[in-house]
Amino acid sequence: MSDNTITSRLYPTRIDIPAEARVQIVVLLNQSLAATSDLKTQAKQAHWNVKGTDFYQLHLLFDEIAGELEEFIDLIAERVTALGGYAFGTARAAASNSILPEYPLDILDGKDHVTALSDRFGIYAKHIREAIAKTDELGDADTADLYTEVSRTIDKRLWFLEAHLQVAEIKAENGKAGTTKTQKIPAAVK
Repeated sequence: MSDNTITSRLYPTRIDIPAEARVQIVVLLNQSLAATSDLKTQAKQAHWNVKGTDFYQLHLLFDEIAGELEEFIDLIAERVTALGGYAFGTARAAASNSILPEYPLDILDGKDHVTALSDRFGIYAKHIREAIAKTDELGDADTADLYTEVSRTIDKRLWFLEAHLQVAEIKAENGKAGTTKTQKIPAAVK
């Protein structure tokens, strides 16, 4: 999303964050709003179209993920407006401003959906972490906290998704089931 007049337009507010910072934060939040909306619809795409032996558990997981993302959409949009900004929450705004790649519309297999969502969750998680740092740098601890809340849930969901893939990835790397590469962790210093 570019920093044009409509995305950086501010309404009068008594909030004590300088307007110059709020403009940057509102633009960032609108980018996040677009990506979150896009990710939610991609999770619903997977929910509606998943097939295979893990259908039921993945169908439920994808719907649960979409529901969590819907809550984040509302939190992000409301933060935009609390800062005196204008939230861009339409499907067309999300489609044209999302940082995420288009979801493949020709997949059905549960593993393929998990892989596609994992890829997108990884991109989204990175964006959210960068937003934490940027909003903190701009002096907006509340927005950084909002992003931190989102980040914790996104990392957890990425973990849930990747857990479906990791055994296959380990087998591909090592050629043996149940064999993993581990790192020796030093004992705690007393």
